[in-house]
Parts: sequence; structure tokens; C-alpha cells
Amino acid sequence: MKRVLYFILSLTLFCGFVNAAEYKAVLVADIDSGRVLYQENANDSNYPASLTKIMTLYLTFDALEHNRLHLDDYLIVSNYAANAQPVKLGLPAGSKITVEDAIKAVAVHSANDVARVLAENLQGGKEGNFANLMTRVANEIGLQHTNFENSSGLPNDDHMSTARDIALLSMAVYKHFPQYWKYFGIKSWTYDGKTYTNGNRLLGSYPGCDGMKTGYTNKSKYSLVATAKRDGQHLIAVVLGAENKDVRASVATKMLNLGFNKTGANNVYSETKSAPIKQNNPVAKYAAPTPSQKQYYASGNSGVQFGAFSSYDTAKKHASKVKSIIGMNIDVEQNNSGLYRVRVSGLSESAAQNAKDIALANGIDCYIFH
Repeated sequence: MKRVLYFILSLTLFCGFVNAAEYKAVLVADIDSGRVLYQENANDSNYPASLTKIMTLYLTFDALEHNRLHLDDYLIVSNYAANAQPVKLGLPAGSKITVEDAIKAVAVHSANDVARVLAENLQGGKEGNFANLMTRVANEIGLQHTNFENSSGLPNDDHMSTARDIALLSMAVYKHFPQYWKYFGIKSWTYDGKTYTNGNRLLGSYPGCDGMKTGYTNKSKYSLVATAKRDGQHLIAVVLGAENKDVRASVATKMLNLGFNKTGANNVYSETKSAPIKQNNPVAKYAAPTPSQKQYYASGNSGVQFGAFSSYDTAKKHASKVKSIIGMNIDVEQNNSGLYRVRVSGLSESAAQNAKDIALANGIDCYIFH
């Protein structure tokens, strides 16, 4: 599960583009490279509200990836889940919902009852157990100031995160589970005769917007993660603690515009899909390896995945690149979702860690699996 992402630490500061009194924290960054283009108070603790559900869906996608769940599986609604506070789908206790409809209910309608359904079915029937898993995985993927107490983001004084951590989590979803990214871009969804509209106003109104998630509680105020593609650039904007829906949409729009101006893609929108598993220039946590470091690959039960691609040819090219850096044979494997994974397996834990260190130092996003 451990898949660490890193932010580029170089920041370009822009002042006065919006009234900072209207929000608590903002950040805009390049999703592919992790480079932060602008931030204010990005490391300050805030209540994430329903942005929490990004992690709930991250763990759902992980369960799908490892065949612990399937999109057409049915999940049973407990009495505890049925009694969740609004916003919710209003499912009665004892009823069932498919995993895919549950994903849509959370991504589009931000249904608190369905978030609990996923939590209970993923982690031993108790939301508290799931919240512990959420926090542990958050730490594993690089979130430094996040603690989850529930699956939905309903008010809890200890349930905290930061704009930086929310951005990093959103990037992790995009990079680790690109096949499920589409759910964050659904504008409306109909279930049991009722149509639900996504609260992200930028979908359909901001050129190139492809997701992602809104949040609100009395304590958190209005929050938004919005992503958009233009001219080969894919950016993410995070707004926490805005005074109202108009402000969060306006600030997210201004940040994305600022980011695209910075990257030179200010007025161009392209439908061309960029490769989702890509990290051009992440912050290297490790020093560049010496040649002698590339020689130790003892056998064992560990492995390293260096990316997943929809095209075999793209995966093969990436495998060749990794091989030239790591100095060992790299496999291309197709998973159940049709993605081609670039992997090496059969390594000892230390050998896998060594291979991962070398890859990260050379700008290749990867994680260890067992």
C-alpha cells in the first residue's frame, strides 16, 4: 500500500490576487510533477469536511485493484450507516447498494451514509477501524499533518488535515488509480429515480475541468478540490475554509488561471489525455545512487511497481527507461482492469527498497508491494 509522493518545494509567490480573508488556505500545483505554483497557509491545520471522502474512495479503489471488492458487488447498509446525518442518499437499514453506485454516491452527492457503508464493508464492520486505516495510509503516502476520525468528514475536533495534504492525497488517487479517476468528473448521477448534481461548479463551466470534490461543515466552511487540463498541463487547486460556495468556486478558478498562466497554458484547452502515471521531477528524498548501489538485488517476496498505463507500448517504453536506471529486468503485466503495470518482483525487502530509492532519486514514482 505504501506509495509515497513528493511536492517540489520551489514556490512562486503571487500576492493580492484574491481577498485572503475569504478563505483559510489555498494551493495550486502541477499534478504530474507535484510542483507547487502558489500557496497560502498550505500547512495550517483545517477541518477537511467531505474532502475526507477522497481517502475513503482511495481505499475503495485499492480494494478494487486487489480484488477485495468488485464494482458489481452488493454492500449491505447497516443501521449505523442509515442513521448518518445529511447529506445522504437515505438508504434504509438492511438495503443494498452496488460498489459502483456507492462510489458515485460519494463522489457526486457526497453521501455520508454511503461513506459509512464503504467504511464498514472495507474494515471489519466498524467505521472506527476504517478511520485508523485511513490515517495509517495517509502517513504512508506522505501526508504529514492529517488525522481521520471517520469516513465522511462529519464534525470531529481531532479530524484535521491541510491544503498540502489534501492536494497530495488527490494526486495519489490520480497517479495510483487512474482507471477510477472518471468518477470525480461526473456532473450528475441518477439513482432510484432521483438525479443528483455534483457540487463542483467548475465542472462544465471551467474549460478543461475534470474533477474533483467539494466539502462543507459549519466548522470547516466551504472547501473545494478542483482539477483541470489545458495544453498538456494538468493542475490541481485546493481551497479550504471559504465563506460560501461562490467564493470557493471563484478562488479555485483564479488559482487555476494563475497556474495555467505560470505554465504557459493560459488560454488553451486540449482534450488530449496526459499519461496519468507520471512524475517528471519529484522532490528526491534520497541522494542519487552510486553505481555500486545498483548491484544488490537479493531474492524474496517483495516487488516494486513503477507505473500503470493503458497502452502496452507506453508501458514497454517506460519499462526500458526503468531498466536503464535500475539495471535489472523489468516486467510488463496486464491487470484485471486492462492496465499494463511496469513491475519487478521476487526481491528481498532491502533489495526492493534499494530499487525504489534509486527510482525516486531519478524522478520515477513507484511503490513497494508484497
